[in-house]
Amino acid sequence: MKNILYTISIVLVFISCDDVVNPTLPEADPILVVDAFITNQNEPQSIFVTRTQPFFEGQFPDKVSNATVFIEDNEGNRFDFIENDSAYTWTPTSGVFGTVGNEYDLTVIVGSETFVSSTRMNRVPEIDSITFVFNESDLIVDEDYFNGEFTATDFVGVGDTYWIKAFKNGEFLNKPSEINIAYDAAFSRNSVDGVVFIQPIQEGVNPFDEDPEDDNRLLPPYEIGDDLRVEIHSISEQTFDFLNEVRIQTDRPGGFAALFDVPLANVSSNILNADEDSDAMALGFFNVAAVTSLSGTLTEDVARLAEEMAQ
Repeated sequence: MKNILYTISIVLVFISCDDVVNPTLPEADPILVVDAFITNQNEPQSIFVTRTQPFFEGQFPDKVSNATVFIEDNEGNRFDFIENDSAYTWTPTSGVFGTVGNEYDLTVIVGSETFVSSTRMNRVPEIDSITFVFNESDLIVDEDYFNGEFTATDFVGVGDTYWIKAFKNGEFLNKPSEINIAYDAAFSRNSVDGVVFIQPIQEGVNPFDEDPEDDNRLLPPYEIGDDLRVEIHSISEQTFDFLNEVRIQTDRPGGFAALFDVPLANVSSNILNADEDSDAMALGFFNVAAVTSLSGTLTEDVARLAEEMAQ
């Protein structure tokens, strides 16, 4: 009982504290960061090469200039990424980047250091449909509302991993809580394979934003006239683990629950120094994705049909 009372007293101390603390953090040497998420979409592909910055710095880090950045595949093709104002970019001139099943090697040369990474473009399933589901007002949303959903079927064979991205009216849903990843047809290894994605993944394309007039309520995800585009990106198993780590480390709502959060830690990286004897290191990740996509619009007719189906 003493231990329980002691724990409660500690918790109450934390709850009653609202002084703002601005800790002085020690300066650390900047570390190279390589953000190399490439797709086979018919658009310019960019790799961002930056350096880490102080924790409380509130702006996007500057690009590292004069780097040499290229990707080679197992068929002998080389893709040179040309420096521009914000990144290093390869622009398609005859066809999209990459082929499903091919292996890709990334090289980034900065000064005297060479950083490398390897990955594979994996397969990706087609999206069968985009639908909207009618819901009556509840304890979360203070009015009748519509959820968006997609349906797609995982390939037969254990080990396919995906990043499902959603865009509402063209705007990418990029909050930490909106990172929607799947291992086969579910959330984790050794679950379900070769079937339709489980319902929580299908529903993971909804933005639930706080109501500005009541932070205990949420706004309706979709209203009549809204567009929803869903993309499925094939990712490597390493990338699946990386994105899961990112979600855990960044999706921190705060408040009392923060006492029980996983401790802050660096996420993994697959960017390696080619010289094993060098002390220089890099952060970031390299993935080459095949992408499928489908769009839907919540029209009045679609909304009417969704309401009828809900009755």
